[in-house]
Amino acid sequence: MTVVSLPVLDWVAALGDVPDVEFVHWDLSAAPVREDIEVVVGPYMASPKRLEWLAELPQLRAVQLVTAGYEHALRYLPDGVVLANGAGIHDTSTAELALGLTLAAQRGLPDFARAQERGEWLRAAGLPSLADRNVLVLGYGSVGRAIVRRLNAFETNVTAVASRRRPGDEFVDEVHGIEDLPDLLPSAEIVILIVPLTDATEGLVDADFLAALPDGALVVNVARGKVVDTDALVAALQAGKVRAALDVTDPEPLPNGHPLWSCPGLLISPHVGGASTAFEPRAVDFLRRELTRYARGERLSHIVA
Repeated sequence: MTVVSLPVLDWVAALGDVPDVEFVHWDLSAAPVREDIEVVVGPYMASPKRLEWLAELPQLRAVQLVTAGYEHALRYLPDGVVLANGAGIHDTSTAELALGLTLAAQRGLPDFARAQERGEWLRAAGLPSLADRNVLVLGYGSVGRAIVRRLNAFETNVTAVASRRRPGDEFVDEVHGIEDLPDLLPSAEIVILIVPLTDATEGLVDADFLAALPDGALVVNVARGKVVDTDALVAALQAGKVRAALDVTDPEPLPNGHPLWSCPGLLISPHVGGASTAFEPRAVDFLRRELTRYARGERLSHIVA
C-alpha cells in the first residue's frame, strides 16, 4: 500500500477509489502527520518554505506538484526523490486568462471601466481588434497549445515558438525554435509569454527583445515575472514603444509605489492564471490518473527533476 499525502482534505475522499493507495491529509503547514509517506502532493498557492518538511520523510520517493511551474520546489527536493509537475492542470484556466488579458488590452476595457466609474461615455472607435493580428506565442507546451487553440477561433495569425524547432500539429503549421525570434519579432503585434522559468528564459524579454517589436505591440505575460526584464519593460512602456498585460511580475507581489503601477498602456492581474474554479476538478482528475499509475509501479508522467 502506497501512502500519499494530499494538501486538501476534500481530495482524500474524492480520490478514495484509487486502488492500493492510502491517502492522508497533510498541507505541509506543520510537521509530517506520518513518517511512512512515500508520495507528497504539494500544496497550491502556499509558501514554498513549507517544502522544507520534505527532509523529515525517510520513505519519501516522489513529490507531485499541482502547478505547472516547479522552480520553487527544486531547492527543497531531497536527494533521490523525483519531482513531477502538474502539466495540463492549468491549461484551461491560464489560457482563458491569457485571452482575457489580450482582449481587454486590445479593446480598451480598462479605460472603459475607469470611465464608467467617472460616469463618462468614451469615444473610442477604431481600437485594435484581436482578429487579423499577428500573435506570437512564446512557449508551446501544454498551456501554449491551449492558448493557440483558442486564438485560432479569434481569426488571428498565430506563430508558435518553443525551445527547439519541430513540425506543427493540428493548431499550427510549424513550431519555430527560439533561435528564430530575431526574424519573427518585427512582425509580432502581440506576444504571449508562457515559457517555464529557467536559466535560458530568465530575462529573455529584455531591451533588445522589446526594441525589435513593432511600435504599439502588446506583450502578455502569463509565464513568470522573471522572464521579463522589469526595468526594460518600464522604459519601453514609458516611451510608448509597447503595451503590456501582466499576470506575473518581478518583483511579486508588486509593491506599492513600484514604477509598473503608473506605467501607461499596462494592465495587471495579481497572478491568478490558474486560480479559477477550473482548477480543482482538473487537479483531482490529474491526481487520480497519476497516482493510479504510480501505485501500479509506473513512473509519474511529468517528471521534471
